[in-house]
Amino acid sequence: MIIITGQTATGKTELAQELVKNIPPPGGGELINFDSRQIYKYLDIITGKDIPKNKIWLYDIVSPDQYFSSFDFVKQVIPIIEDIKKRGKTPILVGGTYLYLKHLLYGIDDDNSPPDFKLRNELNNKTVKELQNILTKLDVQSINRLNNSDVNNPRRLIRKIEIAKSPTKTVLNKTVFKKSVPEIFIGLRYKDKSKLREAIEKRVEERLKNGAINEVKKILEMGYKESDPGMKTIGYQQIIKYLNKKLTKKKAIEDWINKEVQYAKRQLTFMKKDKNIKWQEI
Repeated sequence: MIIITGQTATGKTELAQELVKNIPPPGGGELINFDSRQIYKYLDIITGKDIPKNKIWLYDIVSPDQYFSSFDFVKQVIPIIEDIKKRGKTPILVGGTYLYLKHLLYGIDDDNSPPDFKLRNELNNKTVKELQNILTKLDVQSINRLNNSDVNNPRRLIRKIEIAKSPTKTVLNKTVFKKSVPEIFIGLRYKDKSKLREAIEKRVEERLKNGAINEVKKILEMGYKESDPGMKTIGYQQIIKYLNKKLTKKKAIEDWINKEVQYAKRQLTFMKKDKNIKWQEI
């Protein structure tokens, strides 16, 4: 498995497409998207979807009004990775949503386990000591990670028990991906912060020329709203404000660029904590 991640506007997809060509035999690799915005249908120009000759898995899989979590991503991507490997090919994951990647490689986020109201009712009458004993038997590592306040908080203990007993957590954590690090795990980042801003400014300008404003108009005409999960994407939010006369065009573009730069900085902050990423500066 190959992974290419990094900051926005660093050319991740272009690099992934080059790798696809060079993996023997010809066509020996298949691309899988892990960009949380490119999973949405109709969000094409502003999210910078590259539609290459080679198929990219997990493009256009949900509507803009649907919520799609890292839990959903892991559930969708595991069978795709397994299928590609069974066919003797190499999965190449490409994207910048580190949260998706983190949960695939190192385990699913506890908070994504669904609530079990029947179990909660059963546990509500238990003492703190009884809850501590139950959690210790189920997941001793989980209780050891709690601080003094949480370990004596019945609501926190009940939630941890709920997570430990969740069937979805059990299934997802059995995957080999949780314990393995890909042979090739590349991260792209800008050496010079000013180059990052320049690249983002250029990209925003290109997307405006390619019809970004009309794209937003069409999506709104389809009945999707500003508050829909997909529409909370950088770029769409600013153009919607411009269309609603809440921002001038100039201010909307400035805000779009600034938000992209801020996002790129946050990406790097999270990704730098992962010691398995081999960084390439551009």
